[in-house]
Amino acid sequence: MKRLGIFLVAIALITGMLSCDQPVEYTPMVAAGGHHTVGLKSDGTVVVVGDNGYGQCDVGGWTDIVQVAAGYHHTVGLESDGSVVAVGWNEKEQCNVGSWKNVIQVAAGYRHTVGLKSDGTVVAAGGEDYVGQCDVGNWTDITQVCANGVHTVGLKSDGTVVAVGDNSYGQCNVWDWTGVMQVAASSVHTVGVRSDGTVVAVGDCDEGECNVGNWTDIEQVSAGWHHTVGLRSDSTVVATGDNDEGECDVGNWTDMTQVTATLHHMVGLKSDGTVVAVGDNEWGQCDVGDWELN
Repeated sequence: MKRLGIFLVAIALITGMLSCDQPVEYTPMVAAGGHHTVGLKSDGTVVVVGDNGYGQCDVGGWTDIVQVAAGYHHTVGLESDGSVVAVGWNEKEQCNVGSWKNVIQVAAGYRHTVGLKSDGTVVAAGGEDYVGQCDVGNWTDITQVCANGVHTVGLKSDGTVVAVGDNSYGQCNVWDWTGVMQVAASSVHTVGVRSDGTVVAVGDCDEGECNVGNWTDIEQVSAGWHHTVGLRSDSTVVATGDNDEGECDVGNWTDMTQVTATLHHMVGLKSDGTVVAVGDNEWGQCDVGDWELN
């Protein structure tokens, strides 16, 4: 498969940046939070639109950022030296990441933040008093982490998957997955792309968010609250699940390099660096029409 999703490519680039003195190359990407959307530009700066009630959009001074993640009310940035910055809601100390080092990927959930370190171990901040979504201290050999809602998922180098946290809907029941190359998590379900381009999902399916069994040729997935989106190798997009806010209206999207889903909106990055979004726009979180991230 020719692409594994832009953020997985970014992880590889970041790993190289941390291990040598090559010039930093900033790979544009997007991240969708509860009611805000984040974009990483090719110069390492960050743009944000949407709700700023907790300061989650206050990223104007950020530079040298190589990856971004968006939680429900907070925003996280990974710097090229492996350190991490965060702004926004910090009631559960989910923004207390200033001491993190040697991080190569970040993920953000409802009220917790997760970091993958260069040695394959994982760190987490926030949310400790809830359902164990930060109990990742014994994880090893991890190649990707994802967090959304109140559970955390890790992909291991052998293609198996681990998960901790809220399992009310069976969203952590991933122990039998194999051959997985990318994972995504929502509040109520977990999705995985296998190396053959098929997709697996567990958790709540009341809105059809886990109806991915017939998807093929998928290279990246993302999971919203009750919907799932998949990026195909031909750069088109498929979606399933709740569409009350139009968050699954992606049938005409083409030339995509990344997709990201969250509470009630979905965002896509095109190969020319422009961005599209559908779904709930009550806070202006879909006002990305003038973004040019390249």
